[in-house]
Amino acid sequence: MHFINAYIYTAEERAIPEGFITVRDGKFTAVGEMKDFVCNGDEPVTDLGGKRIYPGFIDAHTHVGMWDDGLGFEGDDGNEDGLTSAASLRAIDAINSFDRCFTEAHEAGVTAVVTGPGSANPIGGTMAAVKTTGGRVDRLVIKSPVSMKMALGENPKTTHHNRDESPMTRMATAKIIRDALIKTRRYAEDIDKAAESDDYDLPDFDAECEALLPVIKGELPVHIHAHRRDDIFTGIRIAEEFGLKYVLVHATEGYMVANELAECGADIFSGPFLSDRSKPELMNLTPKSPGIIASAGIRTAIVTDHPVIPIQYLPLCAGLAVREGMDYDAALRAITVNPARILGLDDRIGSIRQGKDADFSVFEGDPLTLAAKPLAVYIDGEAVYNTGIIQ
Repeated sequence: MHFINAYIYTAEERAIPEGFITVRDGKFTAVGEMKDFVCNGDEPVTDLGGKRIYPGFIDAHTHVGMWDDGLGFEGDDGNEDGLTSAASLRAIDAINSFDRCFTEAHEAGVTAVVTGPGSANPIGGTMAAVKTTGGRVDRLVIKSPVSMKMALGENPKTTHHNRDESPMTRMATAKIIRDALIKTRRYAEDIDKAAESDDYDLPDFDAECEALLPVIKGELPVHIHAHRRDDIFTGIRIAEEFGLKYVLVHATEGYMVANELAECGADIFSGPFLSDRSKPELMNLTPKSPGIIASAGIRTAIVTDHPVIPIQYLPLCAGLAVREGMDYDAALRAITVNPARILGLDDRIGSIRQGKDADFSVFEGDPLTLAAKPLAVYIDGEAVYNTGIIQ
């Protein structure tokens, strides 16, 4: 299947003003300029007449499918409030991939998301990266687990204060995370001792420690929910103490300490910022944030935190960031190749390149404007949405 005479935003080295893509078996098999196009007579050709092709957009922090759209408690599966540390919970066991928000996502050009637990617990469980085609979740998975969720600040305090249990303070939240990591480190040491000598027995099975083993080994990154500057630095402090790979999620006040975060080598999932300041730790929220942190040299992705901001408005959030000072190309990268690279999934998604998954959208014009809507969307080379204009 060939798409020709298109402006192609590859999200990598450069755009191709007059180009083509070839898709076979769900992958991009050729990407290039029209002067290099060779047509295989047995394959269909779609002439886009100058329309634009963009990589599938990626929302790297959501809870889509964890809170069913339009339901209350019956569809609320994002927070296991009865637990304090819940590392062994898995998003994949709660995602309702038949929720209509998956359809709304791909109809807006959002072809991949990371979804999982909320922020009620200091350690909430593992997140999953999935495609947005809908249907059986096992067939949508790009990677599961893709990260371990941790949370600092008001949310764990509020949740457990209302239950008259710890953590009620930021100190206790940090302590719970440290205790779990120290316990897991010792658990790992006991496993190693048992492997090296018959004088030692394997430790009793511990599901929480098992879930955290890849975290302390640096194999699974932690996604740290933090809004306030002090919480951001607490997250970094814990990550550095234990040698964890980490991403800062939200980092609402991160723009206020952008240079220091750049020195730390932090990656940031910025957002939501198309929302009100619904709690005290959001008092300094601004849509200028992603532009400021990206300008400081921080690798930045823009996220909706769906359902806080409905997922179909991810491109609109990127457009708002541009309006508030973010470089246009940086904003496009923040919903395509940047999240893919931060997540370690850029071998498959995030840009248009030979060998990668054929996830892409066709637009008439600029996708970051309010009026923009895809003419067609493809996931793994299959049309999941088509207005009928693209034949």
